[in-house]
Amino acid sequence: MIAAAAHLFQTNGVEPTTVEQITAEAGVAKGTFYLYFSSKDDVVNALRDQFVHIVLGGINSGLKGKRKDDWDGKLAGWVLGCTKAYLDAARLHDIIFSEGPPPSRTGLSNNPIVDQLNELLAGGDAAGAWTVKNPRFTAIFLFNALHGVVNDAKVSSSPNRTLLVRQMRELFARTVSSRAQQQGVQDQS
Repeated sequence: MIAAAAHLFQTNGVEPTTVEQITAEAGVAKGTFYLYFSSKDDVVNALRDQFVHIVLGGINSGLKGKRKDDWDGKLAGWVLGCTKAYLDAARLHDIIFSEGPPPSRTGLSNNPIVDQLNELLAGGDAAGAWTVKNPRFTAIFLFNALHGVVNDAKVSSSPNRTLLVRQMRELFARTVSSRAQQQGVQDQS
């Protein structure tokens, strides 16, 4: 039913799509729908959860094969995976976050994507790869920066993915500059 709803929402929009259309598209009885969902809004929320898992899957692909101690590589992989996943699922994102019931305000700070970035930043700090005084604050800041920049790129005609990923990697790297880079700056002063 989720796939049917996603297809209909992306084709027709959330508001015009009915529960009857969703069940017909999915090939199930209306009663079956209500075994799993109490309303169309519940379907939108389930799609939001699915979207988060799509992005996490993209991030995990970006992290795949990185050595345990390659913190800069893991951060770059996180950026690459997250950016590509957001761009690949842009239409679904726009429909479920713009046309459905209003998402909670906490979504841009309390979500598994931010949690994963927080763990990565804290792990790199603990390993001495970089200094991040407040990993959670930094994770929220960087996630929202990426989210905003990707959204802006989607609004413009056809984003240059390579340039966008490179610029985001540079921003992330500058934000969590390595201890060696910080030491070099201090030595120059």
